[in-house]
Amino acid sequence: MATLTWTSESLRCLQEIHEYIANDNPRAAVSVVEGICAKVEILRKHARLGQRYEPIADREVRETSYGHYRIAYLIDDETRVVVLGVFHGSMDIERHLT
Repeated sequence: MATLTWTSESLRCLQEIHEYIANDNPRAAVSVVEGICAKVEILRKHARLGQRYEPIADREVRETSYGHYRIAYLIDDETRVVVLGVFHGSMDIERHLT
């Protein structure tokens, strides 16, 4: 089982998602953040769950999704997964990852 690390950027993304949704519906905000976290937890056992993020060829950056959100992560080695960011599907994540 791989260890899981959240970057400060990815934690900031999660906080911003929570704050945005909580403005209208605090319960939904908690639910979405918990769902994202649960999806990320799956990566401990199944790191290659997501598809490879092709624009970055020199590292194994992958992405998976939860609802409208894209979760970008790096397989650092077979024992470590690093969450790079959580982005709304409509965002251009390339500017954040390259």
